[in-house]
Amino acid sequence: MKKMSKRKKMDYIAGYTMIFPLVLGLGVFYFYPIFRVFYDSFHEVGAFNKSKWVGLQNYVTMFHDKTMWQALFNTFRYVIVIVPAVIILALLLAVFLNMKIKGKAFFRVVYFIPAITMSAAVAMIWRWMFNGDYGLINYILNLFGIKSIRFLSNPNLAWISICVVTIWSNVGYNMIILLAGIQGISKSYYEAASMDGAGSIRQFFTITLPLITPTLFFVLVTTLIGTFQTFDTIYMMISKTGLAMAASESMVVYFYKNAFEFSKKGYASALAIFLFVIIMIITAVQMKLQKKWVNYE
Repeated sequence: MKKMSKRKKMDYIAGYTMIFPLVLGLGVFYFYPIFRVFYDSFHEVGAFNKSKWVGLQNYVTMFHDKTMWQALFNTFRYVIVIVPAVIILALLLAVFLNMKIKGKAFFRVVYFIPAITMSAAVAMIWRWMFNGDYGLINYILNLFGIKSIRFLSNPNLAWISICVVTIWSNVGYNMIILLAGIQGISKSYYEAASMDGAGSIRQFFTITLPLITPTLFFVLVTTLIGTFQTFDTIYMMISKTGLAMAASESMVVYFYKNAFEFSKKGYASALAIFLFVIIMIITAVQMKLQKKWVNYE
């Protein structure tokens, strides 16, 4: 076996020294929490993190928990509404802002601002706007003779309000990503299509859409995972004691309540593992199906 030179040893030492902080951070803040959540899901965790082995009892309890099934239903309802809306609106805005229009840079900034605004600030502003007594939206409705609507306390409207806020918050970020994908398409394709007599709509469906499918796939996966993890908007906008919470509570909100309000960390860990498995399965299905519609050429 060839002996390693002193220079090569120094290079290895320098390299491992450089990546050590990153590996340490990943271990402390990612890998250990994953292992701990999995470990706690098989235990009953009490005060001062004292744990007692209960096996699969947390999972058995979870599958018999009607509140959990309602939270899971709410979560899938958010995904079904928010994900398509965000992708469609972001794509339309990206196409619009790729055109030769005045104030294009201004509109890009305006649409992107929600993405860099703290979610807590966004939730508080929209909570004021949706307020049933003195909110801006109801004030405008009153000007037209329409009675005030209880957006955040009505179970049938609360989850829709959450969808509106979440869509508004996520469109700008995804718009920037899709805009970058569109601008990466060679102009020669559009010039050739124009010479063949193809209009703007035909060019969009035959050139733009097929060539940005890799970007669309990325946006689809990240938006879907983010929607499954919806938490802060619901937690800060909806009253925790009202009937609207039951109709708008997501799996992550239910996990948080069990872990930090009900002190059921073992049960909350089982909820987290269950949601993780669901996201992993759906992501795996997406990775499998993307071969049929994503064009990498």
